[in-house]
Amino acid sequence: MCNLYSLTKGQQAIRELARAMSDRTGNLTPLPGIFPDYRAPIVSNQPEGRELTMARWGMPSPVFAFKGRNSDTGVTNIRNVKSPHWRRWLGIEHRCVVPFTSFSENEALPSGSKPPVWFAFDETRPLAFFAGIWTRWTSVRKVKEGETTNDLFGFLTTEANKEVGAIHPKAMPVILTTHQEIDLWMTAPAEDALKLQRPLADGALMIVARGEKQDEGGLAA
Repeated sequence: MCNLYSLTKGQQAIRELARAMSDRTGNLTPLPGIFPDYRAPIVSNQPEGRELTMARWGMPSPVFAFKGRNSDTGVTNIRNVKSPHWRRWLGIEHRCVVPFTSFSENEALPSGSKPPVWFAFDETRPLAFFAGIWTRWTSVRKVKEGETTNDLFGFLTTEANKEVGAIHPKAMPVILTTHQEIDLWMTAPAEDALKLQRPLADGALMIVARGEKQDEGGLAA
């Protein structure tokens, strides 16, 4: 499960690759460590075209997941798209792409520690996107905040490829790397778009950092 990722490329690169028509993020600074419930940029479909905007990481949880709790911090990673809970958000109006430059999975060591291991396409950490969904939702994310209305997002996962599977065998994010894949996810009927829910080819990723408190640049978090 990917619960930490980084984005260090600028707004222009994001807009160009995702073909975003408008930008509501303001002055977007590098985000070397994006954690669950943090605000992060997404590109969503809007009536006027694709829009780069900020949203909170974590889609609404299924009812059973927060039964007995008085808040819902959300679901970051989505796998079972056949679930009625997720099917309602698979239409074009709720699809988004989530820009990133590297992502981490925790490595279980014999000592019992689970330090993050960072993956990217290469050492330059080029821009790519997770295939995501988003919605506007009213809920209690944190008890101290009370009830709030937020734009929320999460991204799809799939089977792990060789590189990610060596660290986290269960899953990896669904990653889009080309204009064509982004357009397919953002515009195609769900049956066709969901064909993108597949792992990257073996050899497509590499480990670019590892260890305790490492962000994308290898700096102390």
